[in-house]
Amino acid sequence: MTNAYVIGVDYGTDSVRSIIIETSTGREIAASVFYYPRWRDGLFCNAAINQFRQHPQDYIDGLESTIKDCLKQAGEAVRARVKAISVDTTGSTPVAVDNTGTPLALTSGFEKNPNAMFVLWKDHTATREAAEINEHAEKFDINYLKFVGGIYSSEWFWAKLLHVLRQDESVRGACYSWVEHCDWIPFLLTGGTDVHQLKRGVCSAGHKALWADEFGGLPPDNFFSSLDPLLEGFTSRLFTDTYASDKPAGKISKAWATRLGLPDAVVIGVGAFDCHMGAVGGQIEPYHLSKVMGTSTCDIMVVPKNDMNGKLVRGICGQVDGSVIPGMIGLEAGQSAFGDTYAWFKNILAWPITTLLKNSSVVSPEVAARLKDELLENLLPELTRQASAIPLNENNELAMDWLNGRRTPDANQLLKGALTGLSLGSQAPHLFKAWVEATCFGAKAIVDRFNDEGVPVKGLIGLGGVARKSPYIMQVMADVMNMPIRIHKSEQTCAAGAAMFAATAAGLYPNVEEAMNTMGQGFDMEYRPNAEAVAVYANRFKKYKALGAQLESKITAPDFVTQ
Repeated sequence: MTNAYVIGVDYGTDSVRSIIIETSTGREIAASVFYYPRWRDGLFCNAAINQFRQHPQDYIDGLESTIKDCLKQAGEAVRARVKAISVDTTGSTPVAVDNTGTPLALTSGFEKNPNAMFVLWKDHTATREAAEINEHAEKFDINYLKFVGGIYSSEWFWAKLLHVLRQDESVRGACYSWVEHCDWIPFLLTGGTDVHQLKRGVCSAGHKALWADEFGGLPPDNFFSSLDPLLEGFTSRLFTDTYASDKPAGKISKAWATRLGLPDAVVIGVGAFDCHMGAVGGQIEPYHLSKVMGTSTCDIMVVPKNDMNGKLVRGICGQVDGSVIPGMIGLEAGQSAFGDTYAWFKNILAWPITTLLKNSSVVSPEVAARLKDELLENLLPELTRQASAIPLNENNELAMDWLNGRRTPDANQLLKGALTGLSLGSQAPHLFKAWVEATCFGAKAIVDRFNDEGVPVKGLIGLGGVARKSPYIMQVMADVMNMPIRIHKSEQTCAAGAAMFAATAAGLYPNVEEAMNTMGQGFDMEYRPNAEAVAVYANRFKKYKALGAQLESKITAPDFVTQ
């Protein structure tokens, strides 16, 4: 294992990052980031209808660019000793493929068709289909939703498939199968040409596609065909077997080995979702909730199988044997908007800067451009500074963090955000403070659900950009939760987790726990609750829940909006 290296590839919402890790120490040798150009330019997306699509070519270009760049940084000695690559992605982010496993957007006639592209996790165009699945499931003696919290989400596999099939006749005719992003990239790297040979990860299958050992795989065809005849026969074109991420998907194809400049013996691991691999990269422990905090949050817990003893946690994103650490039950929850909430508020405040400044008659275009960059760079830091100085009061402005619907507890993507308690004295820092508190209250609702269902949260682990870059938000989180939160040292826990799985898939470690313990970087910060703030936030949390109940009771149609 001395001088052996692995590559972890982390596909996020805005970019893909690859890192090279030394397996004996966990030391990061090189890192590279590629921002998706089509996504950056807003192509194929329509926020007004919650449509967010990504082109597979962005994924391919990013894969090649980042790995080549990492290898260039690392040098020839490292290149020759790369043993494996593993990949994590956002999810559920599926795509329509033909029988060769090729995404339709890479085939003639579909290059610019959003329905032929990957349907990003945050795409909520399938709310109707999700509601139909939930209603339909009640007709069956077997509860096929039991392992996904009892509620199917518009963010997930089947709802998105049915929506696309209904929406687009041309895609419907060409679509042979439906594949998650995290399963497609390993298939691509291994040179797959038959979708029936594509290895599906238990992570994506169990949490989003209703696969379970208890069902003998997916629910039966009649569950889907009786929902809509468009789904008839689809299960036969999908999968029965699934694989944990400590297993190899195969070896790199000669074409990709040549393209990347890697040895042709490189092992490609089975893929998984970013938050699940990120929890491993962040050195998850049983009963400790690992919070991957980025544009959204994904909250991951692992529990020994014997401890679950038939428990089913309502309203979460599933509980799947081996989806995080093989041999343990992986439980997933999360918030549909976290960092996205702060980014949205920043964009609201920045509207005159981005819209009017460029046409200023007072300053030159060059000065306007520099001024714009300076103002945007300082906007959130200054909001944070002033918001943290506002005295905490039970009657401060109060917000509801459902700007992108509610993921958990109890998925409902029709819900909308709200802001209350405004007065003429409410200034931008007051509103920012309300949004920060709202995202932390949303996080507490998740912890309370686990505790109420008999799966106690015994500790919190903070991962991701927000966790490391915003002491203010993390302190509010600790105060609202009334629990300490440890912050992992690594800024790239998802890519690091992928690297740990790569090392295990290549046989460099006997199991992922040993890879995690050896390659993990540990923790370097901890936020502890402030007793005075805890008391105030406990009362504000009650008001948050009351506001949420009031808003939810008013929903009458998918186009319901409250501001």
